[in-house]
Amino acid sequence: MTRERTADVAAEVVAILIERGLTIAVAESLTGGLLVSALVDVPGASAAVLGGVVAYNTAIKHSVLGVDAGLLAEHGPVDPEVARQMADRVRTVLAVGGAKADIGLSTTGVAGPGPQDGHPAGTVYLGFAIGEDVSSLRLELGGDRGAIRDQTVSESLARLRIALETR
Repeated sequence: MTRERTADVAAEVVAILIERGLTIAVAESLTGGLLVSALVDVPGASAAVLGGVVAYNTAIKHSVLGVDAGLLAEHGPVDPEVARQMADRVRTVLAVGGAKADIGLSTTGVAGPGPQDGHPAGTVYLGFAIGEDVSSLRLELGGDRGAIRDQTVSESLARLRIALETR
């Protein structure tokens, strides 16, 4: 997906969130803030986007987001349950006035250039927490580090849009 198309999808996601009166919080690892940036680039995004946490270092996933330390120690950060916990817990971490975000979205994986903890570059997990439904999705992406990060942002937004449209 091109950057222009990613911007279009981000605008569609923000429009759906605003129309439905929903809020979103983002927890990112390999995307390093690119995902929340794509959302806040949309004019009016402040009506729906609460913010983002860049938990690039594995320890931050536990200390800030509350991802289970035992899970991180046993499986490392590139794991579907880590993505689920990141998405679920960022909703509370970024709560405003005691109200947690309606939606949590997370990214964790390996951008490269080399492998990490036995996972090749391009192995990515997206986490989605929408209401009581918390899930993850594995992606196998190709290209260089920048391409993997850009594709992760595009796929996150596209998959979220689909999830919102089908609810």
